[in-house]
Amino acid sequence: MMKKLIFTILMLTMGIVNAQKNIYESNKFDDLSEDHQVLAIIPFLTKLDLTDDISKTELKNLEEKEGYAVQNALETYFSKRKKKKKFSVEFQNIKNTNAILAQNDISFKNIDVYTIKQLSEILGVDGIISGNIDLNVLLSNGVSTDFNFMDYFSGSANYGRIGVKISDGDSGKLLWKYEKEINKKSGKNTNDLIDRMMKLAARKFPYDREKRRDRKQSN
Repeated sequence: MMKKLIFTILMLTMGIVNAQKNIYESNKFDDLSEDHQVLAIIPFLTKLDLTDDISKTELKNLEEKEGYAVQNALETYFSKRKKKKKFSVEFQNIKNTNAILAQNDISFKNIDVYTIKQLSEILGVDGIISGNIDLNVLLSNGVSTDFNFMDYFSGSANYGRIGVKISDGDSGKLLWKYEKEINKKSGKNTNDLIDRMMKLAARKFPYDREKRRDRKQSN
């Protein structure tokens, strides 16, 4: 029992350290985000590398499904944590975000041709949460989290990679980025993945009200 507890603590510590290594924050974050009040979460650009024999059209539809699943999972995470951690910003309802995008003829298929500044202006927000996800499985459908060390040698433990970005609406500049490999330890589905990875990044999340207050006091 004690060995299992020590192992769990060790893995958690390693996870937190790795999360902090994979986080970038602009040295101009405070200046650029000082007046931020509302952020929009947009669908994530997705690339699927599946072994299934499917058509290009079906593959594009599945990529779109995964992209919206990450958007939904991030909103769920922020909604839950908002009750526990007081963020210094609000998050636009993704139903409103997607409705406004659709009204402006912006879809998953063409959203990547618009700049951060353009999207922020169209959505009426101060910043954009976006990102990329590369997968070799359909994470939104659920995946196996059972693994052994042989999985790492065979490569079957690796499901892909995700990057979460926050950009300033006015300047379009990157403010914060968190990248993470996705494997069998990351979570059983999209919501589980986002919940676990964002918890590891919680101490470094730039819009945490306490973190920003402590940083201002240190300055």
